Amino acid sequence: MTDETPWPEPRKNPELIGHEAAECAFADSLRSGRLPHAWLMCGPEGIGKATLAFRFARFLLAGGTAPGLFGADNLDMDAEHPVFRRVAAGGHADLMTVEISPDPKTGKMRTEIVVDDVRSVNEFLHMTPAEGGYRVVVVDAVDRMNRNAANALLKILEEPPSQAVLLLVCHAPGRVVATIRSRCRKLVLRPLADAEVGQLLSRFLPELEDRDRAALVKLAEGSPGRALALAQAGGLELYREMVDVIAAAGSPGAALQKFCERSARAEEGFRTVTQLFLWWLARAIRLSARGGDFAGDEIVAGEGAALARVARAGGLDRFVELWEKAGRLFARAESVNLDRKQVVMSAFVALENAAAP
Repeated sequence: MTDETPWPEPRKNPELIGHEAAECAFADSLRSGRLPHAWLMCGPEGIGKATLAFRFARFLLAGGTAPGLFGADNLDMDAEHPVFRRVAAGGHADLMTVEISPDPKTGKMRTEIVVDDVRSVNEFLHMTPAEGGYRVVVVDAVDRMNRNAANALLKILEEPPSQAVLLLVCHAPGRVVATIRSRCRKLVLRPLADAEVGQLLSRFLPELEDRDRAALVKLAEGSPGRALALAQAGGLELYREMVDVIAAAGSPGAALQKFCERSARAEEGFRTVTQLFLWWLARAIRLSARGGDFAGDEIVAGEGAALARVARAGGLDRFVELWEKAGRLFARAESVNLDRKQVVMSAFVALENAAAP
């Protein structure tokens, strides 16, 4: 696997799979002449919301005359179209993108969108469109705004200028204040079908073995972006090692030490492991509450034994509590730079204690 992602970033992606209903809703609004000034595109991360936002943006900036818009409900545009090329290059005068930016003091990427990232939006939208059509702002993602940034956005939504459209990507609507949600046309995007995720993996990562592709599809839960991120970060191998550690009866000893050391070597690996740990624990809680034979729920070989250990322990409330505490621990590790190895070790020891007879 190379460091270069084979998956085009949203502004450069000419294709979208699985969200035909959302495209129809947007096309219908254009046809009606009553286009909402703000759209809130909600759904799990990595399913194509930002790609959809840039598809919307391209067609607005093309004046709604590109091939396919009024002849069909999909928003396909040729990658050689002048508008597509300028949007992909970030050089269209009537398009602005708001996203997490680097902190000028440290040079590191911030963890949230701050008010300085939003302040220029109002001025941008009140300018006369350079090409006589719409001025468009894509926010990726609105639930990553801090309070001051959200308040600044709300003021814009309360008095939107004419010929201006805001396209707000949203991974977690519950984190967005109700006053922002109420001023947007909401589109709920669903996770893709397993077959669609598998199709995309086959196309962009053809070197994957069939069993690895099948495992990534299950781990992705309908998000091709998640599947790709795991593949790029070695997440499937980490998942196999993690399951082996959990499945080991009693103290896994050297295996746990080795796994924790590997997890702590790089920030990306640590983040992948912590996300997989929380995801597996939540999945184990759901499956244990359902009961039954866990062999059919395996994503990787031997996982049934790990799931059975949680089920045998009983008292699922202790695992729910563990999930909450581990989430807080991992978040704190990210914010205050705790020792990564010890953080991962603490989470697995707590899981071992919870699963003890």
